[in-house]
Amino acid sequence: MSDSQSSFQIAIDGPVAAGKGTVSKLVASRLGFLYVDTGAMYRMTALLGIRNQVNLDDEQALLPLVKKSKMEMRTPNENEQDGRLVTVFLNGEDVSWKIRTEEVSQGSSKVAVHPLIRKELVKKQQQIAEAQSVVMEGRDITHTVLPNADLKIFLTANEIVRAKRRHLDLLTKGIDVEFEEVYQDLLQRDARDSGRETTPLQITPDAWVIDTSDLSINKVIELITTKVKVMQENK
Repeated sequence: MSDSQSSFQIAIDGPVAAGKGTVSKLVASRLGFLYVDTGAMYRMTALLGIRNQVNLDDEQALLPLVKKSKMEMRTPNENEQDGRLVTVFLNGEDVSWKIRTEEVSQGSSKVAVHPLIRKELVKKQQQIAEAQSVVMEGRDITHTVLPNADLKIFLTANEIVRAKRRHLDLLTKGIDVEFEEVYQDLLQRDARDSGRETTPLQITPDAWVIDTSDLSINKVIELITTKVKVMQENK
């Protein structure tokens, strides 16, 4: 259980394109919680490296950049209703869309393998979750970031479904890319996520596994919010 009786922590893990972002954002909105996209922090780290011309494979060069950076998130306000799930600030600059490029996306997967970078970002993530009810999603939330979360969920779907979602998302953003390229990239990212020496993508014994392959977003949200409300009544 989370430390505060008044706060409620929902931790959601899962592979790329399983629907974590959309589901987490909508669940948070429905419950009045803060949505925290931990992947955005790895994207911000990649952006820091790219902007400072640091090799993303060089953990020692990246670490001081991350340590001195200020990473913040909040629910989008009425002037930010442009499709974003969360408003992200890096050292006071709104980088919500600057971290969504394919270059940064590829970079985020590279920096995520660094143990010291992950350790530093986990600290930042835990600080966000200390003071309020959150829906936090990523790759290592249930077992590393919020191991005492009230509700742990592993959201997944089969590879073809996830690749189709990712492909559609990129086409919608005007990025012309072949499905096969997206599919192969997804398989490579899955392998990197599962093969990390520290905090690999895994299903904890106490996690609720939800396969979204044949479920609508609304159905997934309904399942989760109903369960949370029952848990809150019994808390």
